Amino acid sequence: MSTAFTKEESAETASETLLPDRPISPHPNLVTEAGLKGLDLQRQKAREAYDAASTIEDVNERRRQAAIPLRDMRYFSERIRTAQVVPDPASFDIVAFGSTVTFRRDDGRVQKYRLVGEDEADPKSGSISFASPVGTSLMGKAIGDIVNVGDQELEILAIS
Repeated sequence: MSTAFTKEESAETASETLLPDRPISPHPNLVTEAGLKGLDLQRQKAREAYDAASTIEDVNERRRQAAIPLRDMRYFSERIRTAQVVPDPASFDIVAFGSTVTFRRDDGRVQKYRLVGEDEADPKSGSISFASPVGTSLMGKAIGDIVNVGDQELEILAIS
């Protein structure tokens, strides 16, 4: 096998393993204290995965295994750099970033979510992004207010 062929193959593999950056939201990067710690933990995990991939002898396999952790390190580093830590709300009169809101949907379901940053949102664990359609509709509202989200009405029952 000629050296030229090997180099060409390596260049093609390298271009295949350079992943595009993860998209960055246009919204302000608001985070809770826990959210900032979570971003740092994710960056550390990506670094550990990258370091582990760096020990692989086969250069092409090393590039493949390092591609995702490298992209994630760039993403989490940027999110940490632009993070704006928002303290917990001092009042429960209106919905604000960090508030936990209980609301009733049209169909009678009662749901409770904490409004947090985009990277820390996890609806299954009871948190949604302040920038989500529900989050943006709830921000600035008070108990008893009714907000429209798509074709649904949500009535705010409690803020904590």
